[in-house]
Amino acid sequence: MDIMLKPQDIVVLLKVLARQKKNWSYNELAFELDMSASEVHAAIKRALEAGLAVKQGDDIWPQSRNLEEFILHGLQYVFVPRRGELTRGVATSYAAEPLNEYIVGDDEPPPIWPDAEGDVRGMSFSPLYRSVPNAAKNDPELYEWLALVDAIRGGRVREKQKAIQLIKRKFKHYDAIKKSKS
Repeated sequence: MDIMLKPQDIVVLLKVLARQKKNWSYNELAFELDMSASEVHAAIKRALEAGLAVKQGDDIWPQSRNLEEFILHGLQYVFVPRRGELTRGVATSYAAEPLNEYIVGDDEPPPIWPDAEGDVRGMSFSPLYRSVPNAAKNDPELYEWLALVDAIRGGRVREKQKAIQLIKRKFKHYDAIKKSKS
């Protein structure tokens, strides 16, 4: 049977990465990502089957090399963002940290995840999963991962190149934490 990854699978794995090797439970992730525990459980199961996560004893962690390769080389073709109209929302891609420190936007409205409570006006850019704007607001590290992933999904060449550089750095940091806690 074929494995069909869903966008929320990547969101769940990014949340685990953002926790920087702190133990987690399905219920915690579900609450923090505004998903059901069964959605998180199914996402982890698909990630394990796809080789994007690995089980070590009772713990499950992202399989760094495979996940990094998928994010850098496959994600943009599988989870293509939908762009829409001018609206209010939460900045993403080059308009959010950490890319906004390196990329100066042009006169175009920035990419944003539509959100009625958002503080930025820009062009709609579909998040990987519907709960991403809220989850990102409550977790700055997850927000950075998601914004970098969005630069890969739909950014221009310069934005993608910088995002790739920063993602590689984040994975190295995660792997260093993983080794120190093993």
